[in-house]
Amino acid sequence: MRLDSLKPPKGSRKARKRVGRGPGSGTGKTAGRGHKGLGARSGGGAAAPGFEGGQMPLARRLPKRGFSNVNRVEYQVVNLADLASFDAGSVVDPAALKISGLAKRRMPVKILGNGKLEHSLTVRAHGFSAAARKAIEGAGGTAEVVVRALTEGTPAGA
Repeated sequence: MRLDSLKPPKGSRKARKRVGRGPGSGTGKTAGRGHKGLGARSGGGAAAPGFEGGQMPLARRLPKRGFSNVNRVEYQVVNLADLASFDAGSVVDPAALKISGLAKRRMPVKILGNGKLEHSLTVRAHGFSAAARKAIEGAGGTAEVVVRALTEGTPAGA
């Protein structure tokens, strides 16, 4: 066998249909594209997404509601039950939470009051719920609010 004698198997290749080559070919005149309209035009056939044939599209018929607050700060939530894994008297800050796997993303951290805290901790976070602050201080610890640095993440809308 030589490279110049290689051929595809018989019947595996099909000649392309040559349209618009006269009435005798069966595909003359309109070349299988029908009469007029978008499908008959060059580059036509598929309308733009949302196009409904000229009638007012659904997206424009429905009213607009609400707004997006560009200044919204989205917090990463850590519950009191999660803080129970830290040793008594230790300092819990966003860096310690990240090391322990409780805070994964670069977002501000907010402590919520779900669960019990049995020992005193110094908790530093970007936000606290009233119940969380009360529980931390009730266990003999302190809740300190950390000012969010620009490098720690941006608000959800920005």
